Amino acid sequence: MSVKLVTFLLLQAAAAFLAGVRSIPQPVNQLLGRQPRINGRIVGGHSINITQAPYQVSLANIHCGGSIISNQWILTAAHCIFGAQPNQIQVRLGSSENVGLNGQLLGIKKIVSHEKYNQTTYDYDFSLLELQEPIEFDETKQAVKLPKQGQEFKDGEMCYASGWGKTDNPLNFSGQLQQVQVPLIKQQECERLLYSLKVTDSMICAGYPQGGKNVCSGDSGGPLVSSDGLLVGVVSWTLIPCNMPNSAGVYGRVSTVREWIREHSGI
Repeated sequence: MSVKLVTFLLLQAAAAFLAGVRSIPQPVNQLLGRQPRINGRIVGGHSINITQAPYQVSLANIHCGGSIISNQWILTAAHCIFGAQPNQIQVRLGSSENVGLNGQLLGIKKIVSHEKYNQTTYDYDFSLLELQEPIEFDETKQAVKLPKQGQEFKDGEMCYASGWGKTDNPLNFSGQLQQVQVPLIKQQECERLLYSLKVTDSMICAGYPQGGKNVCSGDSGGPLVSSDGLLVGVVSWTLIPCNMPNSAGVYGRVSTVREWIREHSGI
């Protein structure tokens, strides 16, 4: 590893923090061997109403998002709920805001994290949450469509990420649901933008080389959806600051775990 890269990563360590259940500074020795991850909020996006992304949910108390995949199941990132018990999580759905008494809160019956999830590399960063009671669908609450197992998406295809994470102001977390449009990036280019940090086959990247539009702290677990409404990715990690040039957002590639989702949820 070059001195320049080590210096860069040490600087990033001062700013990096964990997503999901914990929000603490990331140790330098861990950062040198792993991707800095986010709990994700949208940078460079705009406010939307929940009816424009009715599959979007927030996980109360842990500052993460998720996607409705059926009336009984939520798909989110494994790092968001790592170490948590079902009774520690509630899902807020049907609301453009993620605070106060807005929307509906539902409890969690069961957590199923992917057996290949790796805390160090964030490989297979997926968890399924079974709800205690079924969702009653309406214009604010709908299941997102899932891709086929192994389905490929074209480099440059425009997708939509959403969440309540940090915005352009690094101190500002949005109370209003945000959305940003970002193009998919091929794996090799993504690794180059991320200073050769490993992007595995269970991951997919999206973003702009010039920066300015990305997911960020608070968005983890949330959706990346194609223009035809397929759930392409689950927000996983990025470098911070999130709007920096020569970077990208990294998402769990849903098409790699489509059969796993079916096996554990019946969906």
